[in-house]
Amino acid sequence: MANIEVPCYTLISFPADTDAPTEQQLKADLEKGDIKVKIEALEKTIRLLLSGEKFPSILMTIIRFVLPSQDHTIKKLLLLFWEIVPKTHPDGKLLHEMILVCDAYRKDLQHPNEFIRGSTLRFLCKLKEPELLEPLMPAIRSCLEHRHAYVRRNTVLAIYTIYKNFDFLIPDAPELIGGFLDGEQDMSCKRNAFMMLIQVDQERALNYLSSCLDQVSGFGDILQLVIVELIYKVCLTNAMERARFIRCIYNLLNSNSSAVRLEAAGTLLTLSNAPSAVKAAASCYIDIIVKESDNNVKLIVLDRLIGLKENAYQNEKVLQDLVMDILRVLASPDLEVRRKTLEVALDLVSSRNVEEMVLILKKEVQKTNNVVEQEDNDKYRQLLVRTLHSCSVKFPDICTTVIPMLTEFLGDIQSEMAAVDVLLFLREAVQRFPKLQSIAIVHLLETIPSIKTSTILRGSLWILGEYCKTKEDIQSAMHEIRQSLGPLPLVEDELSKQNGEEAVKDEQLTQKFQKLVTADGTYATQSALTSQYKGKKDESEKRAPLRKLLMNGDFFLGAAVASILTKLALRYSENAANQSRRNAFTAEAMFVIVSIIHLGKSGLPKRPMTDDDLDRMQLCLKVLSEKAPALIHVFEEDCRRSLAALLAVKQKEEKEIEKKTKKFVATIQADDPLLFPHLSGRSDFSNSEDMFETSLSQAVGHGGKKDTYDLASSKLNKVAQLTGFSDPIYAEAYVHVNQFDILLDLLMVNQTDDVLQNVTLELATLGDLKLVEKPSPITMAPHDFANIKASVKVASTENGVIFGNIVYDLKSGVSDRNCVYLSNIQVDIMDYIIPASCTDLEFRQMWAEFEWENKVAVNASVNDLRAFLNYLVKSTNMKCLTPDKALSGDCGFLAANLYAKSIFGEEALANVSLERTTDSHGPTITGHVRIRAKSQGLALSMGEKITSAQKNAGKEFAAKARAEE
Repeated sequence: MANIEVPCYTLISFPADTDAPTEQQLKADLEKGDIKVKIEALEKTIRLLLSGEKFPSILMTIIRFVLPSQDHTIKKLLLLFWEIVPKTHPDGKLLHEMILVCDAYRKDLQHPNEFIRGSTLRFLCKLKEPELLEPLMPAIRSCLEHRHAYVRRNTVLAIYTIYKNFDFLIPDAPELIGGFLDGEQDMSCKRNAFMMLIQVDQERALNYLSSCLDQVSGFGDILQLVIVELIYKVCLTNAMERARFIRCIYNLLNSNSSAVRLEAAGTLLTLSNAPSAVKAAASCYIDIIVKESDNNVKLIVLDRLIGLKENAYQNEKVLQDLVMDILRVLASPDLEVRRKTLEVALDLVSSRNVEEMVLILKKEVQKTNNVVEQEDNDKYRQLLVRTLHSCSVKFPDICTTVIPMLTEFLGDIQSEMAAVDVLLFLREAVQRFPKLQSIAIVHLLETIPSIKTSTILRGSLWILGEYCKTKEDIQSAMHEIRQSLGPLPLVEDELSKQNGEEAVKDEQLTQKFQKLVTADGTYATQSALTSQYKGKKDESEKRAPLRKLLMNGDFFLGAAVASILTKLALRYSENAANQSRRNAFTAEAMFVIVSIIHLGKSGLPKRPMTDDDLDRMQLCLKVLSEKAPALIHVFEEDCRRSLAALLAVKQKEEKEIEKKTKKFVATIQADDPLLFPHLSGRSDFSNSEDMFETSLSQAVGHGGKKDTYDLASSKLNKVAQLTGFSDPIYAEAYVHVNQFDILLDLLMVNQTDDVLQNVTLELATLGDLKLVEKPSPITMAPHDFANIKASVKVASTENGVIFGNIVYDLKSGVSDRNCVYLSNIQVDIMDYIIPASCTDLEFRQMWAEFEWENKVAVNASVNDLRAFLNYLVKSTNMKCLTPDKALSGDCGFLAANLYAKSIFGEEALANVSLERTTDSHGPTITGHVRIRAKSQGLALSMGEKITSAQKNAGKEFAAKARAEE
């Protein structure tokens, strides 16, 4: 007989605001009450029994007056009562009254109502007394032939439970269920019977499956899931069975149920690594993603597809043929699903299918142009642009197709983020691939008149100024700049337009007054004022794009235009042979720059020109007039060299990230010698590149002895002492953080000579933490110890506190409970912060959107600015977005941007502004760290972490300096 487990009862709470009835009151209600009163009394009895009350004489009352009732509610309550009532004497013998109860069970198993039969059969699964079950076996067997499926499937469960616990009661259960399975038609009954055979007689289950392999596709999904589970278990333990059942798995890939298809695909990949199996499973995954409406299901299956790609190198080759099918998932409206889909497709794209992929992405781009109002449409468009950018970098041959398509974004005001990405793509393309410069310049010249945004116009003109090399392209660029500015000089043209406009308005105003003279001689002026307002608005709209931006006060764009004109003029002077034409072009460029300066000083724009922009434009005039070789070299060579260095750093970072994320594929030849480093006496094998050597070292447990023990990486570093050594109970806890859960493994030691009863750990939390369960009370012997575990759920990224106490009773019978208070456990926010990266544009956009800001003052006794920044980055788990070259050199100032994300998807930004000063106490770093986040808790918690980090920085740097000395 199998080991009998301790019963686990159904817990039902008793209302605290009601008085518990006595046993006599319950008996009276059960004997003389009507059906409603009996139901209430039976409910109270069940609750009191669960609360620990003992009613030894109430059992016979229920048997006499309640058991004969045919009411369905009473029948259900009686099943709960029979489950919890004591059925044996203290010596373990069965109560005599239970014979009557057993007869009631038998009658219910023969009841004409199928619900009562099925409920009784489910109740019999919980019985642990074979004396009660033995007389019922004939009635249970007869239920296998009942007309209703509800009774039959519960009968199978009852037979399975009885056979598992007391196999001597029904020794022929496998044969009985096997015969039942052959003749059964209901899928739920067949599923329960088949699942029982899997557990008790797997060979019989396999024989049944072999007999109906051709019919599996017509079974219900619940039975198909069990069949997939059986095949997985059998083939995992016995590889010879794979050929027998793999065709069945292939058939289940076409099931109508997505759950069956998902499990079948996973099982197929476990059984076979053949390219055909990988392709079939991947196609099944893709079809599930496309057809399922739940975004969570789409993301889960996408993760499986990504895992399939990363498991083996040969799988990636197979999946490359399915890129077009993967792109079907882009029909989903969810942005996260689209992002993952584009990432997978970008990893799998090859020279064979890149052109088809670009065509599909082109259609997706066109769809985003036609959408008027849709959430995340701009972000999706930006994802498409970045994907096309990456494809073009990988396969430069498609740039001729991508560039004309992407330049259309530059004139779209509503997609500025996508337009910026297009500019970054064009800049990188023309720098890396000189053959594309002519194509990019032609399309940029066509798009310049439609660009209305300052950032996009500035970037587009910069590309023209940097890469226009022929005379025709330079003259075309100058023509477009002149067209964007309108008639020159700017100030005189604006004044003449304003004077002409005022004269026309005066004439129109007079005509309005003449037309609107009323009968009493008064004038109506409202229409005239409205006409004047419309005239101003129309005139503003008629301005050329570049002039309109300059009139709004954007003279940083004017300084950029001056720099671009300077480059064009210098390059034209090199290409043109005629001196007069060179001088004319240079004079035209200087005339445009002077007109912009005059406009900035005239007071006509909304905002005046800054001194920095003025200095920049004056420098450009000086370069054009003097043409010093050093300055010419700066404008023509150094700018492009800086861009090349920037792109090289970016490319290097991408390669490092790709190297970290991609799995290493060992290339070991068949005739390579085997190394046995354990015979050589070497102790360091961790840095070895030989995979056999590394695995062998791990297998035999060999490793070099370390001189020092790394306490930071051990579990002891996360142990928190909660009570003192002189307290009656000493307690300490190991705090284990696992994403959304915090597991407290508490060690308690009874330091007294008494037996402590009802030792209970009572915990509470502050912050966005939630205690999952309350630990059960325990009893501790003198000087005994015990381990208690408690789980805490974490809902957001902020500092939290776990506190509480331990209460206990003494065996001596003292009524007052004793209490030991615990020290607080601080939840470290750094366990949830992960370094992340983003572009400068995304950083600025999030900086403008996030509403919570925490400004932390910095005052640390440290001399090295860069070392202090690295210490902040390490302490906060944030990533420094500012390039290393921008932070290199010895300077008294430092500014950097930091970025991180939490495991909950929350984002944290930080701007560090530091200055090195010297006071009476020595070198000091002062400044501020501004933190921005969407939630207040994250901003405050990060600020606290930075404050504590700078307090410890001085001590750590001082200790390091003393160690170096």
